[in-house]
Amino acid sequence: MTTPSVLTERDGPVGQVIFHNPARRNALSLAMWEATAEAVESLAADPQIRVIVLTGSGDQAFAAGADISRFQEERHGVAAVEHYNHVTERAFASLQQAGKPTIAMIHGYCIGGGLALAISCDLRFCAPDARFAIPAAKLGLGYGYAGVRRLVQLVGPAFAQEIFFTARQFDAEQARLMGLVNRVVEKDNLAATVADTAATIAANAPLTVAAVKQTVMEILKDPEERELHRCEAAIRACFDSEDYLEGRQAFLEKRPPVFQGR
Repeated sequence: MTTPSVLTERDGPVGQVIFHNPARRNALSLAMWEATAEAVESLAADPQIRVIVLTGSGDQAFAAGADISRFQEERHGVAAVEHYNHVTERAFASLQQAGKPTIAMIHGYCIGGGLALAISCDLRFCAPDARFAIPAAKLGLGYGYAGVRRLVQLVGPAFAQEIFFTARQFDAEQARLMGLVNRVVEKDNLAATVADTAATIAANAPLTVAAVKQTVMEILKDPEERELHRCEAAIRACFDSEDYLEGRQAFLEKRPPVFQGR
């Protein structure tokens, strides 16, 4: 959208954000972080879009982390680091707060910031060639609370510490056993599997899906920070919707429902 290194595509109800820096295995510059947030926010605001998919161009990587060659320019000094962290957190938040399901379609390297984006998605599907790592301990980087927490919530404290402490790469099957990914799919079938999953989700009631995503997000917060009224409002919106009437009518008529998201 705002940079040729982050592309946005729309295919019916499915929007796709593509990291497009294949010469550097889709390593993420500051401009790419900013563009990722803008792309996700744009798709989330589009009433025609019901599912958002993130992936990387080429056949080598989803995203091989932050572009370290630009650290001297983009992360030199306290103020620059704070700005960089603010931009990256916006990208993570755009996925978590999208109100629509997000899927990471992963092949090849999914490292550092690339992995942080993937675990900010709701679902993760990967090819057998996928490789995962957070190399902060090899770079001397401090890793923020929010990022560590997201990983702990996904794989638990023991696996999270192994990932951080060793800074080594884990293969697709190890990632599956950790719970880091939902499924490992043969590379030739990965795009079709993700497309089928996205189409299945898109055909379901958008308000119900959004309500579940909202509820899961509140569950993952500390108890004192939970905004349960948001869950209650989302549930009421389901029962007050035309889609609720359509779902019941379609069931009685033994036909697939056609949901409008209202």
